[in-house]
Amino acid sequence: MADNTAYYGAYLPLVVMLVVGAALVVAMFAGNRLLRPTHATREKLLTYECGVDPVGEGWAQHHVRYYVFAYLYVIFAVDAVFLFPWATVFGGLGWVSVGEMAVFIGFIAVGLVYAWRKGVLTWT
Repeated sequence: MADNTAYYGAYLPLVVMLVVGAALVVAMFAGNRLLRPTHATREKLLTYECGVDPVGEGWAQHHVRYYVFAYLYVIFAVDAVFLFPWATVFGGLGWVSVGEMAVFIGFIAVGLVYAWRKGVLTWT
């Protein structure tokens, strides 16, 4: 029974940190609720709070091409997030990881060729 006490006693610092962390989160939310203004002013109820009264309607059309460019950027940024760590530890991974990365780059290349063939990558 003494072994179990020592075993569970090793988790005491973890439990204390979790309790303190939870108490801090609750204290921060409670402090926010106590200190915030609770009455809504006319300025607060406006659409924008930048100091300038809104003029016109809030509706504006954007070409879908800009969203496609943003989507392609996200795809290639995520691609870089996977490639850089792989390249730094390349020496100890072996040929299996080279094959896996070739498949991954192949999928990215197929997406890029598809976007190029559809004319998405032309700016005008």
